[in-house]
Amino acid sequence: MRRILIAAALLTITVTQPASAQEYPSRDIKLICGFVAGSGADIIHRFLAKQMQQIAGKPVLVENRPGAAGNIANTYVSKAKPDGYTVYPVGGASLAASVHLFKQPPVDPLNDYEPVGTVLKQGWLLVVDAKSPFKTLPELTAYLRQKKGNASYSTATTNGTVMGEMYKAIAGLETVQVNYKTIGDSLNDLLSGTIDFAMADAAYSLGQIKNGRIRALAISTPERMQSMPDIPTMAEGGVPGINLVLWTGVFVPKGTPQPIKAKLAEWIAQLLKMPETGPFLSAIGTDPFYLTPEETGELLRREIELWRGFVRTAKIEPT
Repeated sequence: MRRILIAAALLTITVTQPASAQEYPSRDIKLICGFVAGSGADIIHRFLAKQMQQIAGKPVLVENRPGAAGNIANTYVSKAKPDGYTVYPVGGASLAASVHLFKQPPVDPLNDYEPVGTVLKQGWLLVVDAKSPFKTLPELTAYLRQKKGNASYSTATTNGTVMGEMYKAIAGLETVQVNYKTIGDSLNDLLSGTIDFAMADAAYSLGQIKNGRIRALAISTPERMQSMPDIPTMAEGGVPGINLVLWTGVFVPKGTPQPIKAKLAEWIAQLLKMPETGPFLSAIGTDPFYLTPEETGELLRREIELWRGFVRTAKIEPT
């Protein structure tokens, strides 16, 4: 009788586990965004939600939880129920940097989350006023060397700070960094000549480039982006050693059942093949980028080590 009961229990586990995965999703899924509605991250989240909803057959909603450099969203996801209904598309650089930017990081990305896959990659742009005389990065670099500490640049993010300080270190510049709440807040100062250049995200920059306001001189990636093939790399502009590739991954709380993670990974692979995805990503200056859950986890580990050096180079003191 004891053996029969044990066998029956094992059979029940075997039967009910796949059934649980087959029933998923049975209700709304939330995509958590660590930034405000209308931001670049929010635009990406809403596109992913729309595409994912077509595949899942259930509503996929974006829930914005901005603040504290993304840590409000980070903490919320780390404490969420691991049932597949809280999904976190987030920048890998943001997660990696948070480990080194805080003396007591609120989350441990490697232990509080589980990776599902990646969706896109992008670079950070060095931009100038479209009316400026600088058409290439070497021209700007030569000017900044002459101007020394009287030159300045704007940034509004850790990514921009890292790229700007790496540029200064490699090119031997004394340019002063000026921080703004958003990169858009610095546009008037850039166009008036108050600052000499800016480090800006592609989604924001492309619109301003099309409007004829700014000009991109270089991108932070080691190779040119498919979505922006005309923008040279920093290395092509005589500043080697900058390898800042920003990617967005999808994560779920630790303990999410494997069958559900596998289904989410399958959805990501599907949505990247949908006909609307390529044009959307290209329009915001990003390229499709897919990795398996295992590959995403390994990439995050490498990224955390990379950001240790980035934060040191940028002279950012943990808070």
